[in-house]
Amino acid sequence: MTRLTRLILFALGGTVMAVAFVLAALDLPHFGTSYHPYRDLAVPAAVQHHTANVVSAVNFDQRAIDTFGEESILIASVVGAAALLRPSKEETERLVPDLGRTLQSTRLIGYVLLPVTLVIGFDVVLHGGVTPGGGFQGGVVLATGLHLLYVAGSYPALDRLRPVTTFEIADSVGAAGFAVIGLIGLASTGAFLGDFLPQGALGQIVSTGTVQVLSGVVGVEVVGGMVVLLSRFFEQEITVQTGDD
Repeated sequence: MTRLTRLILFALGGTVMAVAFVLAALDLPHFGTSYHPYRDLAVPAAVQHHTANVVSAVNFDQRAIDTFGEESILIASVVGAAALLRPSKEETERLVPDLGRTLQSTRLIGYVLLPVTLVIGFDVVLHGGVTPGGGFQGGVVLATGLHLLYVAGSYPALDRLRPVTTFEIADSVGAAGFAVIGLIGLASTGAFLGDFLPQGALGQIVSTGTVQVLSGVVGVEVVGGMVVLLSRFFEQEITVQTGDD
């Protein structure tokens, strides 16, 4: 693609975005108004669908299509960053170098907090419809927990614990799962991402309809994407060398 072609595409895309932004801004409620539809509708809708966590009800029920867009942006960002960070023709992979000495206290804390952080991450994902949290937050906690092995000074152990190919598959499965649930909702209710599962009892983990399922697949996608993204940065910093090294 030539420089002129890129400029033309940027100009067209920027113009469309600018027009859409201006039109949206002109239709916003005036500052200081008491009209706020989400304030008036979010809580009743969450209670009606037996979702104790109103934020999750908004993310995965009332505005689930927006969350699908955010998830698509995340996976696109991971793919783009991974493509940019892949080794070039002038770079080669090397054995993991000696990363230096790690304090025993740091190593101990890393090993102790690893299982604790993973348990917390799973809990945040699984209870996303009941308590504060959800797939996005829990996925980040899970990815962070895995990388405590690096903080503890054991990059080879981290490399064994998180096979990148497996997490690449998880990233794709999580994103595809969200779309599949949306299509099932379309076939069942006539609306994409429509809630088609039993609601259960308010406050119980088996409740909230599709909110909990969508939170789970988002957790899978986020942990997969974060691990893949961080693995590419680690590889570029630790195992890749240029011809001048």
